Amino acid sequence: MLSGKNRSYLRGEANSLDPVVHVGKDGITEAVIEQLDAALEDHELLKIRILESTGRTTRSAAEELATATGADVVQVIGGIAVLFRQRDEDSNFKL
Repeated sequence: MLSGKNRSYLRGEANSLDPVVHVGKDGITEAVIEQLDAALEDHELLKIRILESTGRTTRSAAEELATATGADVVQVIGGIAVLFRQRDEDSNFKL
């Protein structure tokens, strides 16, 4: 669980990032979860674009993806969600 200060720091760090994973009309599939898991392992902090054609809110989709990958939802704005999962070793972020 992230504290408010950590969440604020991560929001600032994510500001310059581009979305890495896109969730389209097929919704949240096993392939999307695997792609997101690999991306979190590489980057720790990333943006996800969730299209309106998924038929659900960005917040609910982000929460489901975070639960499936063991990540934390940092921020949700419009169709963009920011997720964070810190590596056990060699992390780029000192929280």
